This record gives sequence, structure tokens and C-alpha cells, in this order.
Amino acid sequence: KRGDSVVCSNCGTQNPSGQRFCGACGAPLTRTCPSCGGSNDPAFRFCGTCGSPLEATAVPAPVTPAAPVAERRLVSVLFADLVGFTSLSEHRDAEEIRELLTRYFETSRQIVTRYGGTIEKFIGDAVMAVWGAPVAQEDDAERAVRAALDLTEAVAGLSAEIGAPGLQARAGVATGEAAVTLGATGQGMVAGDLVNTASRVQTAATPGAVFVGDRTRRATEAAVVYEDAGAHELKGKAEPVALFRAVRVVGGRGGSLRSTGLEAPFVGRDRELRLIKQVLHSTAEEHRAHLVSVVGIAGIGKSRLSWELFKYVDGLADVLLWHRGRCLAYGDGVAYWALSEMVRGRAGILEDEAPGVALAKLRDVLASNVPDPEERRWLEPRLAQLLALEETERASPDRADLFSAWRLFFERLAEQTPVILVFEDLQWADEALLDFIEYLLEWSRSHPMFVLTLARPELTERRSTWGAGKRNFTSQYLEPLSNDAMTELLSGLVPGLPEDLRQRILDRAEGVPLYAVETVRMLIDRGQLRLEGSRYLPTGPVDQLEVPETLQALISARLDGLPPDERRLLQRAAVLGKSFSLASVDALGEGPNATEPVLAGLVRKEFLTLHADPRSPERGQYGFLQDLVRKVVYETLAKRDRKALHLAAAAWLESSWSADEGEVAEVVASHYLEAYLAAGEGADAEAIRTKARDALVRAGERAGSLAAQVEALRYFRRGAELTDDATTRAGLLERAGIMARTASRTEEALPLFEESERLFISAGLTHRAARVSARIGELLWWGSGKVDVAIARMERSFEVLAHEEADESLASLAAELARLQFFAGDIDRAADRVEFALQAAETLWLPAVLSEGLNTKHLILSARNRPEESLA
Repeated sequence: KRGDSVVCSNCGTQNPSGQRFCGACGAPLTRTCPSCGGSNDPAFRFCGTCGSPLEATAVPAPVTPAAPVAERRLVSVLFADLVGFTSLSEHRDAEEIRELLTRYFETSRQIVTRYGGTIEKFIGDAVMAVWGAPVAQEDDAERAVRAALDLTEAVAGLSAEIGAPGLQARAGVATGEAAVTLGATGQGMVAGDLVNTASRVQTAATPGAVFVGDRTRRATEAAVVYEDAGAHELKGKAEPVALFRAVRVVGGRGGSLRSTGLEAPFVGRDRELRLIKQVLHSTAEEHRAHLVSVVGIAGIGKSRLSWELFKYVDGLADVLLWHRGRCLAYGDGVAYWALSEMVRGRAGILEDEAPGVALAKLRDVLASNVPDPEERRWLEPRLAQLLALEETERASPDRADLFSAWRLFFERLAEQTPVILVFEDLQWADEALLDFIEYLLEWSRSHPMFVLTLARPELTERRSTWGAGKRNFTSQYLEPLSNDAMTELLSGLVPGLPEDLRQRILDRAEGVPLYAVETVRMLIDRGQLRLEGSRYLPTGPVDQLEVPETLQALISARLDGLPPDERRLLQRAAVLGKSFSLASVDALGEGPNATEPVLAGLVRKEFLTLHADPRSPERGQYGFLQDLVRKVVYETLAKRDRKALHLAAAAWLESSWSADEGEVAEVVASHYLEAYLAAGEGADAEAIRTKARDALVRAGERAGSLAAQVEALRYFRRGAELTDDATTRAGLLERAGIMARTASRTEEALPLFEESERLFISAGLTHRAARVSARIGELLWWGSGKVDVAIARMERSFEVLAHEEADESLASLAAELARLQFFAGDIDRAADRVEFALQAAETLWLPAVLSEGLNTKHLILSARNRPEESLA
């Protein structure tokens, strides 16, 4: 207000006092209080009469929650409680008991949640959980039983930790219809007779056991083994109720991948499996990469640990991306074979898939998991190179570039769902794969990636620094099982085995479970055991049975009992490796009509297994149950038969895989090499040696294209050993030296180059000798700092090679010489060499040489006091 006038806050016009609206723009000159009706200046925020806010505030209408809806649903109810808790409470401090209960409740909640259940309530030391409400799944009953088994195992571990062996959990699971209150949480969600029944089943269970009703058993028996627990009088039930004890999980979800043959009880490794599970969940929850390395001798139980982990992961409610890859026992390993199996499995590419189909599947998996189109375009050729898909442009053989792409692929997967990578038989891994695993662990440490490696002790002999100094690395060495654990294993397999025979087996097994299992298989082969339910029982007296002294002798005894056709097929399969396809073993034998029935018989007798995992590139293939069995079978082959079978295997691979550039180039080379070693002084030995050498060269080129320089070095050097021609040998030694130099193995590269130079000189090939001499000069400079010697050798080489048409190696030599001459103080000679290098690099478009040359020219111009020109 100004005097008796009122200024409009909208347009600034002065209006006479008492007016309610502006005469110029019509805007209100006063604000009416919504509470008392008093007039206020438009700039006021609160009423001058009553103090109420002048801004209108909307009061939200109260929301009336929807009334809970009750439905009848098929659910599974779990009850569990602690046995021995009351007596423990009498002898422990109250705070210790409270902490124990807190850990028990938290563990129960974690386990139930991981299996997709809902905690209904805690009552004292008891827990009640429900599956099928509020959301139902088709495998609710199975997940409830899995959770119950895990809970009893977790309490057993907890009791061992606190030194209370009498503390155990018991659980009961019942499945049926119940009244479910949708929208309710906590107590009161499920009601009805089923709840009382589950509670009574739990009460009937023995300490440490899980009891279930008949309906639960029928819904879950595909994945869980049960024992009859008899009929029990349950409170409130007019008739006795048949109950069953859940023994163990024997398959994936719904019984997938369940073995059709003998599976021993899982004994003596509970602590190791518990640790692996803990690390797995920590990896997922904390988004931290972690590696668990499991090491142990053959037959000690490494693969069984992996199988138990798979069954566990497959039963969880949350999806985890499982990848499995095996390292092949060819030479010192096939470059990145296990890694390529994982990528193939994720993309759904079978091993014998046509390149065009495989490439389309690779593009599909990239489109599904890598949202950025630029990243997809960058990843595709690098993953395709790993899989040897020839229809795509080949990426640069730069290790950092390839490793980065492969790592990024798994990181993009892990950003959506935690990733599990299981590397089997890592003792046969190539050096490059070991490098990649360590690289992945370091660079992807902030991603939920769980890496599990299984290896024999030879791994630590090859790489003594495996896992050294890494925070996200856990090592487990599997010791032989205790006598009690082995006794439990044998009792679980053959309850009626005579005591003296059991003791002989235990004495000779020395804690190796495979020995006990193979003994039982031998008894089955001889008809001295029969299957009843899930156990094997003696058909008669077996007291006088002779038990072989060693595991190898035991396997040999089983082989001796096979019919000739089954034995011959196993020998053919042993040449192909631990896994093989029907087509490959057909190619080495009598044809499919004769092969398939024999394979089926060997699967039944548990020499072989059939891969059924739809996520594996080996789906539909056969494999030896144990590599030790394959090794024993292979050693029964005469050299003549070995040669013939290896040649047939190599020919089949070349015809079916286009092996000149394919992923199996190294496998083909191994077959030809083994055939040559078995050929001796035969008439065809020279021809086989030539094929072996050529295959080794292709294998070296394949390994080099994947930046696996150590493997390429090995192949080129082995190829050089298989030739008598001096020129060919010199060329292969030069290529081996290049791989050694690239892998920073100077001490290996120098003698290879020196021998190559000597052979070229003896053959009168001075130009090729000069190129090798230049490489030696570079090594002398970089490896030992002998600048003068290096320059003299490289200058002599340059003078010889300068008369040839310039290529990349000559341009690189000139650029390197320019740099060395500059540091040696010969500026003029450095300027001459750098101009030669730059001209060649421009003509041939060699960006790396061009960059190096320009850097050296900058130094030369700066030394000549031409700073502006040097900066240009």
C-alpha cells in the first residue's frame, strides 16, 4: 500500500483503497483467508486475523486398505525346531543362548528366502514357513524339502562350531490344500488341518532328519531320495500316517540331470560344500568376484563337489547363470577350450553347429545381454574369434584387446544376474587360460562373478603362484576321507557288505571314494549285487572276493569282464578324449547301427554317461564317468591300433569341422602327433610326420590368433622338431621365437632366433637370415641392454634388407633403429632411419610404426633445436 492507495502486485497500477480488484488488469487486490474469511494483502502467506496459511492445502483422503481375501490353495508347509536346545540352555550363559537363537533365526530366514518360501512365524525355537503363498510355483514342495535339508545341515554346522554336538534340528514338510489369506503377512497367512499335520510330522521326525508326508514325497521324488520312515500315530489323526525320511537331493530342479546309475552318498565334505555356498552367496550379495580353487588327487571328490553345488544352485528361487567348461588333456592344453565351451553354452551353440547358425546364436545372446549397439559390434568379432567362427571379420591377435572383450561379455551378464564359472580339470589348462582367469578376477572384482576351479596337484607344480596374494581367492585341498566317512559311504551303497570285505576295501582305498565306488561297480558287473530301491544288496556270499590292490588294477578288472564289442568301443572312445559324440565314435568303428546299442549298455554299466544338460554344448554327447577310466582303457591299446585310431580321429575332425582354421586345429594336431609317436619305423611314418607337422603349424597359428603365445610357441617348436628340411625348420623356429618374444620369454626366444639364423645362413638365404638377425638385435637391446652390439647387428640387417621391397618388418626395423641411434647419440643416422620408416609406414599404412616414427622424429627435431617443428 502507498498512502490510501493499493498497488496491484500483478501490473503495478495504483488503485484507490477499498477496491477488491485492480482497475487495470482485473487481478485480485486482497486474499481471503480460507479459515476465517478475513481480507489480506495478496503478498501475505498467512492470515493477519487468525494466522492460518492462505495457501490452500489439499488433505489426502484416507485410504481404506482392501480387506484381505481368503482362498483355498495348494501349499507346502515346513515346521522345524531344535532338539537339545533346552538342555543346552541350562548349561550356557543367557547372552550366549540369545546370540545362538539370533543366528539360528537369521539362518532359517536366509535359507527359506533363498528357496522362495515365506516365514510365517517363529515360536520359541521353532520356525514355520510356507511355499505356494502368496505366489505359487510348480516346484513349491521340492523347494520346501530342499530348504528343510539345508536347515538341518546348517544347524549341524552351527552345533559343531559352538561345541554342542547334542544340538540338532528336525523338520517336517506337508503338502496339501489350506486356507490362505492373500495380502496377509506373518502370522495368520495359512490356516487349516495341513498346518497341524506339518507340525505333527516335524514332531515325529528323528533329530537331524527331515520327514515328509506321502503327497510331498510323490511331488518331489524325481529330485529327492527317500527312505520309508514307517507309519506314525499323529495327534488328531484317526489312522496312522505313512511318513518318509528325505535322504538327499540327487538331481537338478524337477530331477533334471539325475543319474540313472550309482550315486554314492555325499559324505565327509559338508564343511567344504558349506564354505563354497557361503562364498557364492557373498559374491552375489556384495557384488564381489571371488575364486574358489579346489585341488585334490584323481578320484578324491572334486567333480562330486561341483555336482552338489549345481544341484543346490538349480533349486534356488533366484536365477544364477551357470557356466561349465572343461580343459582337454591334449599336450599342455588347447587354448581357451574351457572358456569357449562356456560362451557356446550361454549362446546355445552345439559343438557341431554350422558356423552361420552359430554366429546367429552368438548375435542373439549379445542382443539379449549387451544393450549398447556399439559394444555389441565390438564384442562380436572377438567372441567369434574365440569360437573360430569363420564368417566374421577376424579381430586383432592382441591379448589385452581379446581379454577385455571376453571379460566385458561376462560382466554384462553379471550386471543382470550373478554369474558362476566352473573350470574342470584345470591341471590341463593352457597358460593363456590361467592368465585370463587371474585377469578376470582382478579386473571384474566389482561384479558378482563366482569362479570355481577343479584341479589335480599338478596345477600348483606348473604355476606355483596360483592365487598368491589375491584377496578374493579361497583355496581348498581335498584330503582323503576319514575312515568313518568311508564306512558311511560303503554302508550307504551296500548295507549288507560283510565286515571283513568292507575292511579290505577301506584299507586299500586309503580314503579315495572312487576306489570304493568302483569296487561296488565291479560287484554289480559280476552279478554279486542287485538293486533294491535306492540301495544295492548282495545276491549271495561275497566273503572270498579278491579286491585289486590299486584303483588302476580295479578298473582293469572291470574292463576284463566286458564283452569284446563293448571293450573295443571303449578303446575307440578313449582315443577321442573324455567326451565324444556318437558320430565321432561311429567314424572310428562299425557304424551307427552297431554302435548305439553298445553305448547304451556301457551307460547302464556306468563306464560312460550321456550329457543331457540343455545348457551344455556337449548336449547329446557321451563321456567317461572318470578320466582315470579313459586313461586305463587307452593304455590297453596296442601301438598299431593307437596309430590307426588317431589317424581316423584326425581325418574325421578335418572333414567335419573344417579344421584348417577351426577351433579343433590343436586337437587335430594332437591326434596326428600321437599317431606319429605310435608309428615307430613303419613305412607310413614319414607321411604321418608331415601331417603332424602341418597340423602343429595350423595349431600354432590358431593359438597365436588368440594371443595364446606360450601355446603357439610350443606348437611351432614341436613342428620344427618334426622336419628335416633346414629352411622349413628355420622358418618355424623363427615363428616360435616371435611368440616367445611376444610372451616376454627372452631367454627362450634368443636361442630359437640364433638357431634359425644359423640354418638360414647355411641354406644361403642371407635376406631371411638378416631378418632374424635384426630380431636378435632387438632382444639384445631390450633383454640385456647391449646397445652397441644390438645397433651393429641391426644395421647390418638393415643394409641387406633395404634392397628389398619394404614391408612391415623392414619398416619396424627402421623405426627401432632410429630410436636406438638417437639414444646412442648418432642423430644424423637416426634421422635417416626414421624417414625411411615413416615413408614405408605411410605407403603400407602401418599406424603403430607411424606413431613410433613420429615420436622419434619429435625427439630428433628437439635435439636439433627446432622446437616448433618438433611439436607439429
